[in-house]
Amino acid sequence: MYQRYESPLCARYAGKEMQGIFSPQKKFSTWRRLWIVLAEAQQELGLPITDEQIEEMRQHQEDIDFARADWWESRVKHDVMAHIHTYGEQCPKAQGIIHLGATSAYVGDNTDIIVMTEAMELVRQKLRRLMRALADFAGQYKDLPTLGYTHFQTAQPTTVGKRASLWLMEFLLDLEQIEFFLSRRRLRGVKGTTGTQASFLALFEGDHDKVKALDQRVAAKLGFQESFPVTGQTVSRKLDSLALNVLSGIAQSAAKTAGDLRLLQHLGEIEEPFDKLQVGSSAMAYKRNPMGCERICSLARYVIADAQNPAFTSASQWLERTLDDSANKRISIPEGFLAIDGILDLLIKIISGLVVYPKVIEKHLEAELPFMATEQILMLAVKKGGSRQELHEKIRVYSMEVVKAMREEGEENRLLAKIAADPAFRLTLEELQAMLKPAEFVGRAPQQTAEFLRDYIEPQLANTVARLKVD
Repeated sequence: MYQRYESPLCARYAGKEMQGIFSPQKKFSTWRRLWIVLAEAQQELGLPITDEQIEEMRQHQEDIDFARADWWESRVKHDVMAHIHTYGEQCPKAQGIIHLGATSAYVGDNTDIIVMTEAMELVRQKLRRLMRALADFAGQYKDLPTLGYTHFQTAQPTTVGKRASLWLMEFLLDLEQIEFFLSRRRLRGVKGTTGTQASFLALFEGDHDKVKALDQRVAAKLGFQESFPVTGQTVSRKLDSLALNVLSGIAQSAAKTAGDLRLLQHLGEIEEPFDKLQVGSSAMAYKRNPMGCERICSLARYVIADAQNPAFTSASQWLERTLDDSANKRISIPEGFLAIDGILDLLIKIISGLVVYPKVIEKHLEAELPFMATEQILMLAVKKGGSRQELHEKIRVYSMEVVKAMREEGEENRLLAKIAADPAFRLTLEELQAMLKPAEFVGRAPQQTAEFLRDYIEPQLANTVARLKVD
């Protein structure tokens, strides 16, 4: 195994369940399931297919001889025909009715839709678990004041929980996109060589109603309420683009969240979990790098870029079909899902184990809060008889002096001391310090967070387990 390339998405990142969804066993057993339900529906609609033939096919749905299929494909140069031959050898009684009237896209496209639907449902499940962990974190810290940042420069305070609600809002938008995608799911169905169903019309001797019923029955047997009303030889490749756009959205949200956590870890305010024996650097033993968040950002970049693949493929399909989709599709769709699976697993673990350092947060607030209190200070001093214009200029000058001393000399914030020492303000240091209550500077952040969780998140996450067992 060490002499051949192995995708890191399987070896390092994606979970076993997602890998299983895109495995050869899943793919080709689904092909066989499609051949079985096609035969069942054809029999129900009057074609001469026996129960014995169908039962023989059912008995061999899962026991795929991959070596034999590879042998056939090396000769016929066609993967579907190779598996038809392999299945037929295992099912000699049913050999003549396997794939009856169908084309390669019947098994290929329908399987892709089934697999992609299952993968998207797993993504939805993990996304909801991530949102559960984020909601718990936001609720726990909704009242803890912290400096806000715009342009990564200090701004008005917010709360730790309110900031987490911003991450949660991103993922709520993603969940809505998943729900819409899954609500519109359709099978390709039974459409024939160029989508006209001509071969099935011939099988049913011109009976259009039976051909339509065949399409409907196959879809229903596979758990779909409907199939696409029209296709060419293949289903629209726009479907693949829509799916990866959903994954790209999740990747964008994950990268935003992980990027913010990297900044906060640099500030020392919040830290991703760090295992007891984990090594942050091979040279600097003291380091605790945000490795998990960096990995998320790295994988997210891949998913966002990967979404371009099906977009270009969808745009370049000619008439009823071309084959320039196949090779790209085999790579871009599974790897997009595998990467997002790894991202979600990792982010669930990180959010569930975040470490918050309130004392560091408080220290940063204390260093900046006097500047943010200057408007309140000005109003109080004016009430005591001071001139607003004169006092405003004094505050401006003192603020510039304090900032210079803090940056050039490393001094603490002495703005309040300067104001208290100036008789024009008529305020004592105790009066000024009493104004510096961080909770009074966060506006409605705690209430916004609580209302958001109650009205938008909790209804979405009812019955969602808090933690996910990661492979």
